[in-house]
Amino acid sequence: MSENVLDYTGTPSAPRDRSMLMFSDQGAWFGYSIPKSLESGGFSGPFLMTQENGVWSSPNLLEFRLTTNNGYKTMDWTDALIAQKSYSSHLEQVFSDSVLGVWQQLVFLSGHTAIQRTVVTNKSEEPVSLKAHYSGTLFDVGMNISKTDNFLKLVSSKSDAVGYIQFMDEKMDISTNNGNSYRSNSEYFELKPGDSKTFLVSQTFIFPEYSWEKEKEAIAEIDFDALLKHRQTEKEQEITALCENRKENFKDSIYHQLLAKAHLTLQNNWRIPAGELKHQGLFPSYHYEWFHGFWSWDSWKHAVGLAHYNTELAKDQVRAMYDFQSENGFIVDCVYRDTTIEAHNYRDTKPPLSAWAVAKIMEKDSDTSFIKEMYPKLVKYHNWWYKDRDHDQDGLCEYGSTDGTLIAAKWESGMDNAIRFDDSKILKNSENAFSLDQESVDLNAYLYAEKKYLSELANFLDLEDEAKQWTIDAENLKQQIQDQFFDEEDGWFYDTNLKGDIFIKGAGSEGWIPLWAMAATKTQAEAVKTKMMDPKKFYVKVPFQTMSADHSKFNPLKGYWRGPNWLDQAYFGIKGLRNYGFDQEADEATVKLLYGAEGLLDRGSPIFENYHPLTGKGLNAPNFSWSAAHIIMLLTNEN
Repeated sequence: MSENVLDYTGTPSAPRDRSMLMFSDQGAWFGYSIPKSLESGGFSGPFLMTQENGVWSSPNLLEFRLTTNNGYKTMDWTDALIAQKSYSSHLEQVFSDSVLGVWQQLVFLSGHTAIQRTVVTNKSEEPVSLKAHYSGTLFDVGMNISKTDNFLKLVSSKSDAVGYIQFMDEKMDISTNNGNSYRSNSEYFELKPGDSKTFLVSQTFIFPEYSWEKEKEAIAEIDFDALLKHRQTEKEQEITALCENRKENFKDSIYHQLLAKAHLTLQNNWRIPAGELKHQGLFPSYHYEWFHGFWSWDSWKHAVGLAHYNTELAKDQVRAMYDFQSENGFIVDCVYRDTTIEAHNYRDTKPPLSAWAVAKIMEKDSDTSFIKEMYPKLVKYHNWWYKDRDHDQDGLCEYGSTDGTLIAAKWESGMDNAIRFDDSKILKNSENAFSLDQESVDLNAYLYAEKKYLSELANFLDLEDEAKQWTIDAENLKQQIQDQFFDEEDGWFYDTNLKGDIFIKGAGSEGWIPLWAMAATKTQAEAVKTKMMDPKKFYVKVPFQTMSADHSKFNPLKGYWRGPNWLDQAYFGIKGLRNYGFDQEADEATVKLLYGAEGLLDRGSPIFENYHPLTGKGLNAPNFSWSAAHIIMLLTNEN
């Protein structure tokens, strides 16, 4: 199994320190790092996503030390450090001096509990008498630590999650101080030459909808070696599923490492159901405090990536958003566990890609019950667009908002500040339904693709008449897309005004979405391909960015959607090329992108939200889920 694919090294200096990455697994709402400052054994954290959009509870809540029977410390942890390693299954560090060896591992039992094992070995030729000590001091984050029975209990004024620390298989003398620190001491034990002693500690953070009593029972039954082996096998199977399905030109070990990094990025953003969130799913990025929720079009993209190795999680990611479907079919933009921190956003939705997600899950797992569950909901959402987002009822939809604000209508596109919306105005369709005064090519290409996927799903359910109607509707929409949105003079697809007789110029990534959806003619696709492969426009260091590099408003550093390369949009472009037989160009662009984006192919570096297309620098949030999901799509075979 690949080691140190991401660099988790760091010791937090403050509760909101985001200077290091955090490891988590099994959907836990907490994570750890590997300490950089070594005054003891143990791991940094935990970092709690249970409160305030993420805070460190402590620099190290399980500081481990050893003393001899004369009271002196036995190990200089910095000098004794031999190795610090991370795997997708666990964290690990090894210390050794002339007398003792200390081996520590941390693995997640569940979405509530992590287990830390410490093995102390006498390397000398003489017996040693030792005492083990655990201690920890909380940051000022509204938490209180107390002793309850043989546990330490952590209660927060800012979250309903409760923490527990349990020292397993060992009698410890535990004391607390002022509610913000504790110390735990073992009895003296003697190690003969070559002998070892093992210490197990569980750390749990659990929400009230789950049973602490059941979790205690699971902890009590732990066989650490069996648990670790299970996690290792689980991760090996998932990464093997990804790597065995790689495209022929991407079999090198460097791409295996990149897929392992993408997999681990998604793992670290995985969260179990809690609070308002009724199904498990992924954050866009745990690293950015305002991304501690689920977004709709992020979710659809996550689900397609996840379907390559974990279809159950992929299904739940889709369900997590449809749990909030309104009676009229509308899907909320984003949702959160704790609405006292951040309210769900019902002001807009996001581009319609959920039928794509369900169809891609179906390709990997033909679960009839899931398709039956989702199909009527998908239909309801699809039809909502034509009821609430088609101002002139011509069969071509517009982005819009529910509250009549222009900003929310731009958010609905997912491309918040794209130049095509610089002069947009808002129009009222009906109560709680507003549209921009332009028809968007990407939106209608997505809707065309949705009709095709709905036809596939209907066929799967033996709904032959519905499948035929979806196909007829798709063909009609394809003709409208080809006729209205393609500028023959420029060789590009643009948004238009409502009448469809004025193009909204400024070449952006929306122009190749018809190729991804296969809504363009071969001639149109050829013209778009020519512009995409132009080094002055889109074929730059990190190709297929969100707007042409020769545009006067191109500004990747300050633009967000006015120049950076977002990997979802780059994927849509590359997949669009493949759809029209331009495989050589697609392969070359993929290689150029992966080598051009800073750190993507390097061991340890995170996957960013987007990249500067001319320099390759990673921009905005690190550890970004949809970037990871689209790397999986870029490198693996798909229909």
